Amino acid sequence: MIRKIIKIDEQLCNGCGACAEACHEGAIAIQNGKAVLVRDDYCDGLGNCLPTCPTNAISFEEREAMPFNEEAVKQHQKTAVHTNQNVTSKLQQWPVQLKLVAENAEYFSNSDLLIAADCTAYAYGNFHNDFMNGKTTIIGCTKLDMVDYSEKLTNIFCSHDIKNVTVVRMEVPCCGGIEFAVKKAIENSKKEINLKVVVITIDGNIKS
Repeated sequence: MIRKIIKIDEQLCNGCGACAEACHEGAIAIQNGKAVLVRDDYCDGLGNCLPTCPTNAISFEEREAMPFNEEAVKQHQKTAVHTNQNVTSKLQQWPVQLKLVAENAEYFSNSDLLIAADCTAYAYGNFHNDFMNGKTTIIGCTKLDMVDYSEKLTNIFCSHDIKNVTVVRMEVPCCGGIEFAVKKAIENSKKEINLKVVVITIDGNIKS
């Protein structure tokens, strides 16, 4: 059927999660740092999420979509409650500290690599699901470790085929060191490696 339903502009979305909180039907979720419509039949088309979006990333459109299914929403909400009570770790390897990982470790080969500042997992509540899922994870703090990470990261990038690198850092100035080290290492490796940088605010939201 043709009906009114929400549309989310991924380019405008900053991943703050305000829309997901406003949607009582659970039609919106944050995945990989962006808001997404989980299923058409979860959206009632009333638009409670629209006024909460700070970047105007949500609008209405009329298109072919499944009708709103109240029973499916109730079942989804029950499942979501159960799932939230049984969150499992998404960590794929050990160790995780950048100072401890071996540069020649096999888990780096053909990996999607997450390089995260230590504080981010404590500031951002759904860190495992939104950032670690399916990725090799390494963490560090350039301020506390007092080391230039770029040399070790360069060796890792040169020794393995890294598909993508995601840097998750805090908004505080000292956290810029880990972003700088990764960018320098990619440049030094002379490789074309896709890089995404996500900044977490001190109140636990995604800034960019």
